[in-house]
Amino acid sequence: MLTLYDYLPSQNAWKVRVLFGLLGIAYETHQVSIFEGESHTEAFLKLNPAGAVPALGLENGEAIAESNAILVYLAEGSPYLPADRYLRAKVMQWLFFEQYHVEPVIGSLRFWTLTGRLQRNKALASGKREAGTRALGALERGLKDTPFLVGDSFTIADIAVYAYSHRAEDCGFSLADYPAVSAWIDRVSEAIGPGYPVHPYSIDPHSGG
Repeated sequence: MLTLYDYLPSQNAWKVRVLFGLLGIAYETHQVSIFEGESHTEAFLKLNPAGAVPALGLENGEAIAESNAILVYLAEGSPYLPADRYLRAKVMQWLFFEQYHVEPVIGSLRFWTLTGRLQRNKALASGKREAGTRALGALERGLKDTPFLVGDSFTIADIAVYAYSHRAEDCGFSLADYPAVSAWIDRVSEAIGPGYPVHPYSIDPHSGG
């Protein structure tokens, strides 16, 4: 059986849980205590040399790290990853966008804000906020004339980008300023359905949040 090395408050791990649910794939969970340093142990670094959750343990003992790589692996052969060459490339375009423009910006600001680390990262925060505004602006333009990121179909691109962008208000962005993004968030939320809560960092007693 597949094993998800998970941390509940991580939206990167949340993406994978969502896709598991949509695909109806059974899996085992290993919760990783990141604030106690478990993600930097020798055992975990064999799964992901970067020392970050999530990681996916395969039945043959191999492992895949990076949330969007895991999404691609799991979605292969499903409607969530198109077989068409162009549409598949568009999915990859948005997965790269998410990991370059959304997760390290909005994700970082959100983490700092919710765990009481914003002040210690004050020197970086203004640049992150400007980059977050640009990212949401790009997303607004990309969604102006399309229901989902890759045309009419809901794909793993939507799951990936939604994960942190729909929580942008947690760190001070106003989604009301981005009507196309807001409408898309509603569509993605409906496509995902209930059962995938966003967990606060406060559930982890070691978070300091």
